[in-house]
Amino acid sequence: MAVRRHVGVDAAHAYGGFMGQLTAWCEHHQIPYQGIPVGTIKKHATGKGNASKDEMVASVRARGHSPADDNEADAIALVYLAREMAEKGV
Repeated sequence: MAVRRHVGVDAAHAYGGFMGQLTAWCEHHQIPYQGIPVGTIKKHATGKGNASKDEMVASVRARGHSPADDNEADAIALVYLAREMAEKGV
């Protein structure tokens, strides 16, 4: 997921640290990676790039899943998008 905005300084620092670790690990293991904007994930899942948390949960439930919360719904939606991108060779 490519996050472009953070609510607070601590969130920005944590995100930067996670991204640094993930990037280093992928590079070390020669695993290709790319960021995907949140709006792209939402648009793929719901048809709207600015979908609400409830809309994301509803979209994933419509696919037969029972996400515990909106974060899990986002993760499931990302898997669907990544699979479609892989099938298309993107």
